[in-house]
Amino acid sequence: MIDLLSHFNRWFERDDPLVNVQHLQVLYRASLQDSASNQLALTWADRYRDKEDERYMLLEALTLAIPEGESDETRCVRLFRRLYAQSNSLALMLLLRADMLRWKTQIPGVVKLEKVLAGLLVNWFDVGMLELRPINWDSPASLLEKLIEYEAVHEIQSWADMKRRVAADRRCYAFFHPRLPDVPLIFVEVALAEHMATHVQALLDPSQPISPTQNKARWAIFYSISNTQMGLRGISFGGFLLKRVIDALVDEIPSIKSFATLSPIPGFTKWLGRQSKEALAEMIPQKEKSRHALAQELSGEELAVLIRTAVETGEDEGIKGYGMRVVAHYLRAMHDGEPVDPVARFHLGNGASIGNINWAADRSAKGMAQSCGLMVNYLYEPEKLDANRLRLAEGSPRVSRKVQRLL
Repeated sequence: MIDLLSHFNRWFERDDPLVNVQHLQVLYRASLQDSASNQLALTWADRYRDKEDERYMLLEALTLAIPEGESDETRCVRLFRRLYAQSNSLALMLLLRADMLRWKTQIPGVVKLEKVLAGLLVNWFDVGMLELRPINWDSPASLLEKLIEYEAVHEIQSWADMKRRVAADRRCYAFFHPRLPDVPLIFVEVALAEHMATHVQALLDPSQPISPTQNKARWAIFYSISNTQMGLRGISFGGFLLKRVIDALVDEIPSIKSFATLSPIPGFTKWLGRQSKEALAEMIPQKEKSRHALAQELSGEELAVLIRTAVETGEDEGIKGYGMRVVAHYLRAMHDGEPVDPVARFHLGNGASIGNINWAADRSAKGMAQSCGLMVNYLYEPEKLDANRLRLAEGSPRVSRKVQRLL
């Protein structure tokens, strides 16, 4: 360790205390009342926040300065509490963790710091502290700009698109932290509808007329949920957000009785490409073998091409039925006790069930690449959420009768 520290310090020809490993060790060791260490922490924090091109160097130095010993974790906690107290910036803590996740394979030892900081962020972002706020066209332009920037599911193409997403027959809600009042941490976009939504392009078309019956809607369709902070990755608020939004919608519009998502299936194409023709053939019930004789000769990659072609042309030539069966198997697939698909993992983990699988539901370039144009409705039935979570824990997520018939 000493040789490594010496090598690192010789790398810098200038006497810079912010990258001097031995000098930085006081940030871990000194008490939180030590004024000299606190001043160093403030100077380091200011430089880290202001000098983007130096962050890698500063974080590497901070990581190399971790003292060895049995109280490593305690000292790391002291470091972050010092930085937070002196910088008075929760945003800095999020930036630090985002960089740690970005460089975890490049900076040896940074994983130790990241795990400690993640534990602190869980407490600092306790859901009981978060404020749910509706966002509409009258919200500050700076806030709407953040939604455009952070939208991760269906890109917001223009201000006209943004305006349509917060129109009278839509709702948008976000969680905010009191120390970051202008930063939405996670937000959900909702369409109010008379029926279950099955095609996302219809929801996203800015030219679609505003429904005059939004106050009599029977369905709330969650069609986009986006986290905005990489520094909060793995610290989930999504389930709490949806629960709060469901409560808010029921209070506002009593006619709404049903809640569902219109969700992408982002892992499907990649998973399908790894499947052999033998593995795919096993997904067909014996009584259906004759109907899908041609499909049984296809590898996963070949089937993906044919599904995309069928979605684009509208001529499925028998591929639709086979493709729908394969998607149903994928959505129920488990690994290490959790659904394989990341979006399924999120919604099923929150107590939803698999409702409908929708053919040709997302013809965007992203939708075709990720899921061959298919989407899924996850159903949120408040009285069944706990039972659904128990079924998932047993390895058998709940599916609708329509999906069950595909299996």
